[in-house]
Amino acid sequence: MKVTAAQLAALLGGTIEGDPNATVSRPMRIEDAVEGDFAFFDNPKYEHYAYTTRASILLVGADFVPTQPIKTTLLRVPDVRKSLALLLEQFADANTRPAKAEISAQSAIHPEATIGQGTSVGAFAVLEAGVVIGDNCVIAPQVFLGKNVKIGNNTVLHPGVKVFYDCQIGSDCIIHANAVIGADGFGNAPMPDGSWQKIPQVGDVLIGNDVEIGANTCIDRAGMGSTIIHNGVKLDNLIHIAHGVEVGEHTAMAAQVGIAGSAKIGPNCQLGGQAGIAGHITLAKGTRLQAQSGVGSTIKVENQAFFGSPAIPYGDYVRAYIVFKELPDLAKRLRVVEKAIKN
Repeated sequence: MKVTAAQLAALLGGTIEGDPNATVSRPMRIEDAVEGDFAFFDNPKYEHYAYTTRASILLVGADFVPTQPIKTTLLRVPDVRKSLALLLEQFADANTRPAKAEISAQSAIHPEATIGQGTSVGAFAVLEAGVVIGDNCVIAPQVFLGKNVKIGNNTVLHPGVKVFYDCQIGSDCIIHANAVIGADGFGNAPMPDGSWQKIPQVGDVLIGNDVEIGANTCIDRAGMGSTIIHNGVKLDNLIHIAHGVEVGEHTAMAAQVGIAGSAKIGPNCQLGGQAGIAGHITLAKGTRLQAQSGVGSTIKVENQAFFGSPAIPYGDYVRAYIVFKELPDLAKRLRVVEKAIKN
């Protein structure tokens, strides 16, 4: 994707200082940018790079006043971060969306599958009977969609995504490579002889709109009923969400979070990397868990932060940890006191 400063100014409603024909093909950090890149500057700590950057175009705030000469073309905008987000979206679309919607001849599409207008299907993708895909979607190569899978509009499924039968994904979603939606939940009953009897998992997974799911994340189908991921949820890579879990709107989880079966995660929660949630419990709205925290019982009070395993209120954990680090010295001092008392 190549664009000029004039085209970017028109897109962002900005003004140009320098060459309107300056052309860029990729975004780059201001300190690493070279000719043909565009960079941005909105943090005073990085101002010195504005005078040395080799970027062809530099995105700056409308109120930026240089104190040294600047060689690069400046593109002044009212809100640098908002403009940057819009530009990155354009470049991302250029890399993930085909220039023209096509159905690959190497894909396997059942005659009873329905594909919306403007949707692309890549090579070696498999769409089984009853699949319904909305408009302007991207189904990348090697995606598998099982029987009766439903997908809304403008959703992107990256290579290798697997969505099993009867599961539903909303509109404006992004599912990254090799994520698995709707595999069996871990349902096994112990037998008298010590073996395990598999319990069939016959539910489904329902994913709302504007959800992003990271690479290699697994969301299991419910044993009965539905595993539910509500609108606006953001999941990092390598997360496991077990059968029957419900995740509330706009909750975010970092990598390697594990949630056991039938847990209910409230809206607007934030779960740090490797946090673990026991089954059949509830986290209240706005709960925040520090990385590697483990929660084994329901949290009822909203908007609290927790740390540790088992997790306790964040402030209590920090104070306790300070004491924990001093335990060897405290033990030594205690032995001195005990010896003095005995004497």
